[in-house]
Amino acid sequence: MTVAPAQRAAELRAQLNHHAHLYYVLDAPELPDAEYDKLFSELQAIEATHPELLTPDSPTQRVIGAVLSGLTPVRHAVPMLSITTETDTTEGGAMAFDARVRRELGLTEADPPVAYAAELKFDGLAMNLRYEMGVLVQAATRGDGETGEDVTQNVRTIGQIPLRLRGDAPAVLEVRGEVYMRRDDFEKLNERQRERGEKTFVNPRNTAAGAIRQLDPALVRQRPLCFYAYGLGEVQGWDIPATHAGLLDALAAFGLPVNGDRVVAEGVRGLIDFHQAMAARRDALPFDIDGIVYKVNSRELQQRLGFKTREPRWAVAHKYPAQEQVTTLLAIDVQVGRTGKLTPVARLDQVFVGGTTVSNATLHNVFEMRRKGVRVGDKVIIRRAGDVIPEVVGRVPGERASYVPNFRMPRACPVCASEVVRERGGMDHRCSGGVFCPAQRKQAMLHFAGRRAMDIEGLGDKLVEQLVDAGIVLSLPGLYKLGVAKLAALDRMAEKSAQNIVDALEKSKAPTLARFLFSLGIRQVGETTAKELARHFGTLDKVMTASVEQLLEVPDVGPIVAASIHTFFAQPHNVEVVEQLLAAGVAPKESAGEADDRPRPLLGKTLVLTGTLPTLSRDEAQALIEEAGGKVSGSVSKKTSYVIAGEEAGSKLEKARALGVAVLDEAGLKALLGQAQA
Repeated sequence: MTVAPAQRAAELRAQLNHHAHLYYVLDAPELPDAEYDKLFSELQAIEATHPELLTPDSPTQRVIGAVLSGLTPVRHAVPMLSITTETDTTEGGAMAFDARVRRELGLTEADPPVAYAAELKFDGLAMNLRYEMGVLVQAATRGDGETGEDVTQNVRTIGQIPLRLRGDAPAVLEVRGEVYMRRDDFEKLNERQRERGEKTFVNPRNTAAGAIRQLDPALVRQRPLCFYAYGLGEVQGWDIPATHAGLLDALAAFGLPVNGDRVVAEGVRGLIDFHQAMAARRDALPFDIDGIVYKVNSRELQQRLGFKTREPRWAVAHKYPAQEQVTTLLAIDVQVGRTGKLTPVARLDQVFVGGTTVSNATLHNVFEMRRKGVRVGDKVIIRRAGDVIPEVVGRVPGERASYVPNFRMPRACPVCASEVVRERGGMDHRCSGGVFCPAQRKQAMLHFAGRRAMDIEGLGDKLVEQLVDAGIVLSLPGLYKLGVAKLAALDRMAEKSAQNIVDALEKSKAPTLARFLFSLGIRQVGETTAKELARHFGTLDKVMTASVEQLLEVPDVGPIVAASIHTFFAQPHNVEVVEQLLAAGVAPKESAGEADDRPRPLLGKTLVLTGTLPTLSRDEAQALIEEAGGKVSGSVSKKTSYVIAGEEAGSKLEKARALGVAVLDEAGLKALLGQAQA
């Protein structure tokens, strides 16, 4: 059934206004940008064909947005307008823009090429910074283009934005740019949210936008936001440079952050070359971009070209393939990672997103799926940005045709059939097969051979990769069956190197009990805990047969660690691997029982090492601390007892001072350790 143009235009206006409100005002979009652009282009086409259907409230006639209640409105001295979007992601997009500019300027083929400023199109939140006599006095969002929201106190928390400009600043200088979040910061933020069992964020753009509009600046400070400047608003008392490229250089000289990936392109060929060059680098950038912005470089030519209703004629945003798309969730599988973590994986109806065809995407964990309300058969939004694994960020709202049950994690590992466990309060399900599970084979071998474990010199990443991929070694005990001839037959392995590895394997057969326990890779059992287990029980057999109650008697072992150890040795597969290692000649040395009576001045204390100590290496200092009963942590918290700081100590030292944690040098550490002889 054909829909009349008037009816379709009305439908599109309603949809676009609805989705624009979700995107700009509530920061909770239901559609990817690519889907919105399709609707917008369809409405533009209808209005171009039927001018009588053009209405003053059409989304094509104004910049959409509104002031969020709770923030003070700010009237922009110079409107913050958007620019035309060129959705043809091929070189044809650049060619079309250049042709329009040359036509508007009345240029012929005989005239020289137009010079353009080409820069990245950041995927963030547009911001207007107002400086008066060089001092930041106000920051405001775009809002509806005429009126934005005052977010000055929040913007002050962004370290990149100077509170005072450098040099001889104008009386008034309004700088326009983009607040954004780096991909790595976004991933770390979401990982922290998952660990806490809290809501994760959809993408860096929405996270940055939501953070900047918080009413409490203290919350904004917890979000790692960044900023790039790219234009001007109101200016008083300054001779603006004659070119856009010169303007960006001037802003950088004032101390404002300006992205370095920008060029002055000569004609359409220069635009195409830059667009293609940045497309090749797009995945390697630390932040999201969705295209390139082309601007006529000469400000005099910009003034001649002027504006259309809502957009300048002298600029365009040339898009790249969308990084978010909608597709159907066909099924959910479970993948077992190198460390035993089970991850639900979405099997998708293939979709082209972020420049590649995607048929699988991560769902992170079952709790994340519950929060997003995702079930098999749903229309879902897929996001792929940079080299990050594609993920399902949510479902497209709508009624399901019939009841679909929630997905449940398996009780047995899909690879080795070992019991699947989840730590109390944790988000992740894990295979308890450890040293037996084929999915964890490479990681288990590398950990087993590590310097602080069995210390098998020469058994590194590349060799383990070859041994496992070729099916030469299928389990840890298989390492001790390796001979010189078999090793020497591998790529880039000489007979002398092969002999060295065989010798290292033989040497490793007499580890301390603590090293052997640590080498098994038991979840939650680090070096310190392994040493405590060895001290307390003395023999391997006693550790393997200990009950949870007996394990809880060991210093540094709580309920979660005790359950993890007990579960590991309750798996017949794991016990079998240990027995095979013993049969291969591995003989852990029993721990002396009287070791428990030695003075341990740091028992129950947590220390953090940072910087370079005068005489002790990091490993030596850690060993001394652990022998004295202490625990070494990699991060500073309120629970940290001491921070041991050497030369070039960095952020850990700063955090210790901020939290009031005691800071000692090497001499102070030795004084603590010296209490053992007191």
